[in-house]
Amino acid sequence: MKSKLVNKPLEARKASPLLVSLSAVFLGIVAGALLIALIGKNPVTGFDRIIFGALSNVRRVGNTLGMATQLILIGLSVAFAFKTGLFNIGASGQMLMGGITGSILAYYIPLSMPRPLYLLIIIIASALVGALWGFISGFLKAKFNVHEVVSTIMLNWTAYWLVYDWIQRFIVDPTIVVKSKPIETVHTLRADWLTELTGFSTLNYGFFIAIIACVVIWFILEKTTLGFRLKAVGSNRFCAEYAGIKVNRSIMISMAVAGALAGLAGLTYYCGYSNIMEMGKMPNEGFDGIAVALLGNCSPVGVFFSAVFFGILKMGRGSLAATGIPTEIADTIIATIIYFTATNVILANFWNGRFRKSFEKMEEAVGLALKSQGRESVNISDLSKEERKELQKLGKPMLKEQKQKEKNIGKEAK
Repeated sequence: MKSKLVNKPLEARKASPLLVSLSAVFLGIVAGALLIALIGKNPVTGFDRIIFGALSNVRRVGNTLGMATQLILIGLSVAFAFKTGLFNIGASGQMLMGGITGSILAYYIPLSMPRPLYLLIIIIASALVGALWGFISGFLKAKFNVHEVVSTIMLNWTAYWLVYDWIQRFIVDPTIVVKSKPIETVHTLRADWLTELTGFSTLNYGFFIAIIACVVIWFILEKTTLGFRLKAVGSNRFCAEYAGIKVNRSIMISMAVAGALAGLAGLTYYCGYSNIMEMGKMPNEGFDGIAVALLGNCSPVGVFFSAVFFGILKMGRGSLAATGIPTEIADTIIATIIYFTATNVILANFWNGRFRKSFEKMEEAVGLALKSQGRESVNISDLSKEERKELQKLGKPMLKEQKQKEKNIGKEAK
């Protein structure tokens, strides 16, 4: 018989977003290991090569962080829009607009301009153009109720063809007509000291821009009234409007900020990680950012670590070829992780159930310990944390003994 508990409090632990994300990563890795095993290769060797390709020396670490830079900014862009209940699928177009802005300025601003001033100009310009591109979708949503998914997809292709034309018109490389002229290193975000420090990797000032962006977005969302209003709109648009929050204004601000972040991602990619733009190429990073935001639970800190993780997978996949494992396995792992992240309700329910069972056992053990001491009338919720731990330690053997007795009675009854 189970002991009767007095006023049993509902204090079972809930699954944290971090635990759910880590579970999705674990399941994705397990799925990847099974795929590698199914093609007759050693999963341990495969993952070892991925880690080797991404983190085996300073240069590879620098390249991984360089790859993660634009993923951080794109992830922040998507996550910020999510907080307002919007789905920014237009990060690729915003990224292109920020990248072409920085590239054109890099060719036409004289080299004699002081570098700090030059960097400030291209950073602000790329962010503003990206913000404008995002604002268009926000404006259409706020004023004409045009769904942001439709408008952002259309604007992606508008940006695609604008960049296609502007490369030919302003910065085409005459020797390779499908690419822009390479930007002089002094006009990129790369720095000699950073390049030498990381073994001539692609790491650049963009990584620091991404870190600053994480801090700024966290501050806006958690410490300002603007962030509160945006999250309120995302939670329930109608309640927010009833509370006096200007919903349409929040939507336009949210999309503009998301666009600015994606524009900065374009700058860090085309004027930092790379130094050219190709005609007829839509950057996949705009869609990878959706996965980064989902895995990071749309929090700036989560997005940062999620982007670094994806950066490791993307940079490390090239080393898989040496083992005969298709490099697409790394993409499959990413896709599987995204799938499990999208089903986070199932994972959360699983962990909540496990925590509930553990909590009930703990409560039952405490109840048995109190009963043995003649304190059955004590309200468990009134006990201190230390008292609970001591009573739980005392009650565990009793609970085990009780379970064994119930098991034996069941066997005898059969």
